[in-house]
Amino acid sequence: MLQLLLIITALAVLFYYYGIKPMYYWRERGVKQTNKLWVVGDNWRLILKLESFTDMVHRMYKSFDGVRYLGAYQFTSPVLIIKDPDLIKQVGVKDFEYFMDHRSFVTEEADPLFGKNLFSLKGQRWRTMRPILSPTFTSSKMKSIFLLMSECAENFTDFFLKKNQDIVELEMKETFTRYTSDVIATTAFGITTNSLLDPTNEFYMMGREVTDFSPLRKRIKFFGFFLFPKLFSFFKIGFLDKHHVEFFTNLIKGNIRTRREKGIVRSDMINILMEAQKGFQQKEENLIDTGFATVEEADLGQTEKFGAKNLTDMDIVAQAMIFFFAGFDGVASVMCFMAYELAVNTDVQNNLRKEIVETLKECKGTLTYEALFKMKYLDMVLSETLRKWPIGVMADRVCTKPYTILPATPDEKPVHIEKGTVVWIPVYGIHHNPSIYPDPERFDPERFNDDNKKNINPYVYLPFGIGPRNCIANRFALLEIKIIFFHVLSKFEITPIKTTKIPLEISKKQINLLPEGGFPLGLKRLVK
Repeated sequence: MLQLLLIITALAVLFYYYGIKPMYYWRERGVKQTNKLWVVGDNWRLILKLESFTDMVHRMYKSFDGVRYLGAYQFTSPVLIIKDPDLIKQVGVKDFEYFMDHRSFVTEEADPLFGKNLFSLKGQRWRTMRPILSPTFTSSKMKSIFLLMSECAENFTDFFLKKNQDIVELEMKETFTRYTSDVIATTAFGITTNSLLDPTNEFYMMGREVTDFSPLRKRIKFFGFFLFPKLFSFFKIGFLDKHHVEFFTNLIKGNIRTRREKGIVRSDMINILMEAQKGFQQKEENLIDTGFATVEEADLGQTEKFGAKNLTDMDIVAQAMIFFFAGFDGVASVMCFMAYELAVNTDVQNNLRKEIVETLKECKGTLTYEALFKMKYLDMVLSETLRKWPIGVMADRVCTKPYTILPATPDEKPVHIEKGTVVWIPVYGIHHNPSIYPDPERFDPERFNDDNKKNINPYVYLPFGIGPRNCIANRFALLEIKIIFFHVLSKFEITPIKTTKIPLEISKKQINLLPEGGFPLGLKRLVK
């Protein structure tokens, strides 16, 4: 009986120190904190599928009015949520050296593709890789791959024109990922695919598998990385399945080998990284701006002194893989939300089509890179899509050395942030704040017309993140989206169909920002 009592007491003490006491971390520091549950923190609704991750971020953002920051908990780990634009600028830009890293949950030993990629790299290793990759995404590089993207978009449009149906009913997420898969294959991997004509090609099918987080097994693994990081690291549990790692590793290494043997040079990411291995660093000037949502690249200096020559083929594989991972699914999701908004806002779609027709006349029937980026209304529609439906619903940073947030109001006191503390910038909440964007649920491209956009604080519009660790491929994504909508809307009207849910309801079953029931829409052939 005494032994049982001792065991119960020991378990109770352990539960208190590891499951209860951490839940008061922010309160002890004078920071207002969310309503959390022991052990699971603010994740309990997410785990029970009572809300989506997007809803969770939005709920926490709205927890307290009039505060610059608040405390939250990812399971038992404290997270500081920053709401104030000036403080966001301070953390993300001015004092970037204190918040340089993203939170990573997979080690290189467990998963070399995710552990070595640009998103996961930390400190000096990240500072080495970022300037090496930056030339891949300058405006001049975008111009060089414009024709490759346009060819993919024309193939996409022609495929549905040949069906010769008045209305082609589609699931847009599945459809647009075929386009993004083909674009990535040709512009980054040097592979030609047509995923509409060849729907089961291996490149596309692997992309679907890698980016699908709906299976219970994957959800359990995802949460396991946060709950038991040391345990997962010890057993070398990777983010990707073994056969996915082998496929992309063999594909990219084989591509590298063929280029070396045959002297093939392409204007793509793999070529830039291969040149970096030789000690060459490309520097290119941006030609023209690619739109309001474009974020500028920070000057991190030369890379030679940081050891760019030490890049391995596996480093190249890792960078190509994360580019594929983000470009395949995330960009396709933006396209889906934009297609939905155009379908239910016919006035916006008609105005955009008028601009497309006028541009085609000016270009004598053939779209050019320069003409595409003169299209102001197209940029307004895309900017508003990224405002209302930011795929990166929050941006995270990790404090890399002790930092203090000084008080700015009478009810604040200094907040000392310890090394390793995670900071969140709740992008979705900011984008849906009615005091910043009036009537935030209304889709209104006029928010981004010439008169209005100059008044938008850059730290309350963050579709591609903030500071030096913003999304490196933002120009690529904007170009890819603009091209496909130009070609599709020149031939079709995007319409709701019987199964289209209006309004959209964010899915509680998915980790990513997606709606319940997907994106069923129709392409209605325009009368010629």
